[in-house]
Amino acid sequence: MSFFSIGENYLEYRNGGETLRIMGWGVNSLRVISVPSGPLDLTSSALLPQSTKATITVGEEIAQIVNGNISAVIDSRGWNSAAVITFFNDKQEVILKEIDGGGALIRKARHFKPHIGGDFRLKATFEASSEEKIYGMGQYQQDILDLKGCNIELAHRNSQASIPFYVSSLGYGFFWHNPAIGSVSFGKNTTEWRADSTKRLDYWITVGDTPAMIEEQYSAVTGRSPMMPEYGLGFWQCKLRYYNQEQVLDVAREYHRLQIPVDVFVIDYYHWPRCGDFRFDEYLFPDPQSMVDELRSYGMEVMVSVWPQVDWRSENFEEMYRKGLLVQTEHGLNVQMSFQGNNVFFDATNPKAREYVWQKCQENYGKYGIKLFWLDEAEPEFSTYDYDNYRYYAGSVLQQGNLYPREFAKGFYEGQQANGQRDVLNLVRCAWAGSQRFGALIWSGDIHSTYQDFRNQIVAGLQMGLSGIPWWTTDIGGFHGGNIHDKDFQELLIRWFQFGAFCPVMRLHGNRLPREPLYKAGGEVTEGTGASNEIWSYGEENYSIMKKFIMIRELMRNYTRELMEQAHITGAPVMRTMFYEFPEDNETWDLNSQYMYGSDLLVAPIVKAHATSRQVYLPHGAVWTDARTGETFNGGQWLEVLASIETLPLFLRDQKQSYLIGKV
Repeated sequence: MSFFSIGENYLEYRNGGETLRIMGWGVNSLRVISVPSGPLDLTSSALLPQSTKATITVGEEIAQIVNGNISAVIDSRGWNSAAVITFFNDKQEVILKEIDGGGALIRKARHFKPHIGGDFRLKATFEASSEEKIYGMGQYQQDILDLKGCNIELAHRNSQASIPFYVSSLGYGFFWHNPAIGSVSFGKNTTEWRADSTKRLDYWITVGDTPAMIEEQYSAVTGRSPMMPEYGLGFWQCKLRYYNQEQVLDVAREYHRLQIPVDVFVIDYYHWPRCGDFRFDEYLFPDPQSMVDELRSYGMEVMVSVWPQVDWRSENFEEMYRKGLLVQTEHGLNVQMSFQGNNVFFDATNPKAREYVWQKCQENYGKYGIKLFWLDEAEPEFSTYDYDNYRYYAGSVLQQGNLYPREFAKGFYEGQQANGQRDVLNLVRCAWAGSQRFGALIWSGDIHSTYQDFRNQIVAGLQMGLSGIPWWTTDIGGFHGGNIHDKDFQELLIRWFQFGAFCPVMRLHGNRLPREPLYKAGGEVTEGTGASNEIWSYGEENYSIMKKFIMIRELMRNYTRELMEQAHITGAPVMRTMFYEFPEDNETWDLNSQYMYGSDLLVAPIVKAHATSRQVYLPHGAVWTDARTGETFNGGQWLEVLASIETLPLFLRDQKQSYLIGKV
């Protein structure tokens, strides 16, 4: 008796109540779904529909499905017919294999442990390779590039974005297609994925000869970014916080007077009366139209912050609560974040809630011509991350929690598209698979002003690029703890600013010290403001260095536009690991503080306090030109490179982008 059946483009295995299906899903790729009982659920939380022709052969105990260069074999010869899946590349090399039953151990590669109420805690276990290196998985605050040996939480937090896709040095990519809260361990003995509450197992796997090929195939099934608007290519000015119209205009006028180009001017949070009002406070911003018009006359687009929190005292709370547009608290006091009041989150997984918030923003900001939105707190940032205590329209947060930031971005993107806006770009503080489709520029959250945090951001940007998110940025200088009068902080800021010029988006932001308390018109305490954070706020010498790098960013505008076009067409990261461009050079797979900005520029920021030099590796397969001096070097060597405070190590690949020589 055979356990196998075939259908159009899929192989299916049934035994003991389990239904396991493997489908061709995109180029050189397969999707695997399993349920322990009942009908197979084929809905998709991130993967786009694909039309793929697979070849299937079935025997009595073994069956195979082949799609391009990838194949999977289901072997049901284990104890209790416990089927094991093994994946191969086109050379018939094993790239990934589920654990077997272990004989008398009676292990299960696909282990569903039931919860009361019918859902399951899932554990999926694969054999591990001691030779494998693993990269991607979203954004975690660490400077570890190779994730082999790491334990990773599959959940969002402020400054953490879980995107469960990785690129393996063995030539495959793997996407855990499940938005549930959980974890993964990339152990020495096994790789183990866990979902705390789910209805099924669902993952996608692809093979490719290069990381670029893997990335192109992954982005084809999860979506690619739109074309970056022109105002995403230059310098952005931001701080916590420009709290009134006069301050905004004073700063914008000074940049204009100094002839320093600013593409986007960002107005941060609490420009509103209360969270959930989704409008300017008329006392602090009496004439938004004239403000927006004046900034636009200087070539600056205005971006405004939108928080998903709704204060109990908000003018919209009662209506949103009655209409069921808010995240539900399962038990206890209905306060999901306590910050300048008692707040709950609007439910971004609810289409009606997305439409409601978008309409409020369109009515209250769009009428002034504002078309850029900063979607902050997008994880969302629960005061305590008790995921089992909250429920979305889409289901329990424990089961659907990681969808939230993508759906937040989706609501604005779809509203903007419906209004005829084609150049959509919104700044978002988190992401999940597919966020890139909705014009989401992710930044790395409320990080601290330390060199360790700086080093973490280089790795975060590289991992996000590999995770399918090419639009990424960071708070230049860090968010917390930077005193503008502290010489050590000023040095860190300059080193970070140099790095920022070679990020996908260059954005200066921070909660600078010393802070100033603020009050509403009636005397109520409100969110304060940080110290000045303009490039002239740190002294003449630092001003000159930062101005230089803004101008370097302007010089690279055409090149950056080309990189954004590549991201749009092929899914290629803008900020790339060294091994992405040079996979044949083994040395490149371990480099976590230098990277490629596109294919032509090797960037090596100074990432240690008071350092004026660093080691830089120049990969095989290219001739490298020092952008500061024009001196050339053959690839395949390490150099000790000097870099005083006004510059950083930058090398041009095969003399491309030669207009930068002598400018850095």
